[in-house]
Amino acid sequence: MTAALRNFHARMQRVLDHIDRHLDDDLDLDTLSSLAAYSKYHFHRQFTAIFGLSVHRYIQLARMKRASYQLAYSDADSVTDVALDAGYDAPDAFARAFRQRFGQSPSSFRKSPDWEPWLAAFGPLDEARSKLMTTTFSPDDVTIRDVPTTPVAIVEHRGDPATLGASIQRFIAWRKAAGLHPKTHPTFTVWRSERRTASPADYSVDLCVGTDRPIMAHGFDIKAGEIPGGRCAVLRVIGNTHNLEPAALYLYRDWLPASGEETRDFPIYCQRLNLFPEVAEHETVADLFLPLK
Repeated sequence: MTAALRNFHARMQRVLDHIDRHLDDDLDLDTLSSLAAYSKYHFHRQFTAIFGLSVHRYIQLARMKRASYQLAYSDADSVTDVALDAGYDAPDAFARAFRQRFGQSPSSFRKSPDWEPWLAAFGPLDEARSKLMTTTFSPDDVTIRDVPTTPVAIVEHRGDPATLGASIQRFIAWRKAAGLHPKTHPTFTVWRSERRTASPADYSVDLCVGTDRPIMAHGFDIKAGEIPGGRCAVLRVIGNTHNLEPAALYLYRDWLPASGEETRDFPIYCQRLNLFPEVAEHETVADLFLPLK
C-alpha cells in the first residue's frame, strides 16, 4: 500500500471512528468533511463512492443498529429512550422508521425479533465498514500463552447463522438471571464449524460465560463445560469484532504454517473483552485463541 493510500484510508477511518463515538451528537457535514480534510462538496461524493452509502444513510444505519441492539439485548432503556438515542424527536417517528426497515414495531422486535430482515437491513452497513481497509496482521501480533482451564456455562447454537441472534438473546437473559455480569465473568465464543458451512443447518457455535458456580438453568437450556487449558496462539482484534474470520484466516493460512506449531484438538475460540453497544464498534476488543500442542 502506498503512503498516499494509507493517508487516504486514515482520513476516512477518522470519519468512521468519529461517527461511532458521536452517534448522539449532530453529525453535520462540515465537521465530518473537516476530519477527512476534504471540501464538504467533494467529501460527500467521495464517501458515497467508497462506501456505497451517503453519509446521511450511513449515520442512520449506525444509529438504528445501536437501537436494535439496545432493544434486543438490553431492557434497561425504554423504547422512548432508545428512540431519542437514535436521533428521533418522538417515539412515533422512530417506530415508523423501525417498522419500515425491519417489518416489526420496536416493542415487537424487543419481545421476539425477526432476524432475517434485520440481517438484510444491515448488510449495506457491514459492507461499507469492510470496504475501507482490511485489517492486516503480522507475526508480531501473535503471542503464545499458557492459558488455564476455564469452567463455563454454555448456550449451544446449532443451525442457520441467521438465527444466532435468538441464541444470543437467550444467553444474555440466562446470564442476567444467574447474576454473571460480563465485567466479572468472561465471555467466550467457541466455533465448532466454519462460519460459512455448506448447509446452514451445519453451523455450530457455543456461547459461553466463565463461571465455577453450580449451573442453575433458570428455565433455560444451559449446559456445563470447560475450555481446556494449554498453549494457545493469541491474536488481539480491535474493532469490527463481529467478524473475526479475517483474523482466523491469518492464523491458519499465514501464521501457523510459518510457525512450525501444530494445533490441539479443540476449536478456535475468542474471548470478548468488551461488547457493543456498551462501547463503540471500533473500540470493541476480542482475543482470538488457536489451541496448540
